[in-house]
Amino acid sequence: MVFGLLNKQPVIDPSSSEWIFNAYDWVLQNFDASLFYNNTVLVCPTNEFFPGKSSSAQEMAESIFERVKGYAGVSHWPTLVQDQSMCQLTESQQVHIQGALRGPAGIADESVDNSQRLVIPYNPQQINNPEGMIATYAHILSFHMGRMSKTPPPGGLDYWPQATELLAVFLGFGLMFANSAYNFRGGCGSCYNPYAQRDAYLSEAETTYALALFCHLKGIPKSDVTPHLKGHLRGIYRKSIKEISEKVQELNLLKELPA
Repeated sequence: MVFGLLNKQPVIDPSSSEWIFNAYDWVLQNFDASLFYNNTVLVCPTNEFFPGKSSSAQEMAESIFERVKGYAGVSHWPTLVQDQSMCQLTESQQVHIQGALRGPAGIADESVDNSQRLVIPYNPQQINNPEGMIATYAHILSFHMGRMSKTPPPGGLDYWPQATELLAVFLGFGLMFANSAYNFRGGCGSCYNPYAQRDAYLSEAETTYALALFCHLKGIPKSDVTPHLKGHLRGIYRKSIKEISEKVQELNLLKELPA
């Protein structure tokens, strides 16, 4: 009897689940729901998604970032990848975008001077931890993208770090965030905005739940996801999918947004 009761415990507490659904409502309304359903892919930590070899840390950092930009739909953003020891504080930086914020309607301008590009810092020590580097890059892009939202995330700025992490999951990087949630703490140290340096980020279970919601909305089968998750997260993912599938009313509200 006791074991049966334990098995019925939710993956995350109801308030966290409600916030994640509300946060998906926020990102779908502010960052192109149709692009999410039609173009966004689940990015996997494989050579297929991140091919190629590099001869230096700088070259590898740039190569990984260009792939991240492409999957996030922001290839047209003018950026400059730089060793974090060489970069300046970026919290006041503004990214100047032509055309759409993200997606194929964006307009690239290669003539932009380096001084006008959005500086993307990287930690050379992350070269041997590509999942962490991918998550860091995705979070930096999500931070700057989130600033362009027409409305604040659920909970307001108090939930800004969590909201930008969830935005990165929405952009397709949930696997990297789930796998690196335990030790990922927001990127490039002093070069990154202090809002992103808070301690209260999404937990492993919360990130895996957000990933499960992404895959449910996109119709991605479990067999395409669980092989890429850390072993202890696979059961959490399966249980999250089951719980999410039972939230019919909440799912219908999200699915209606593209219309």
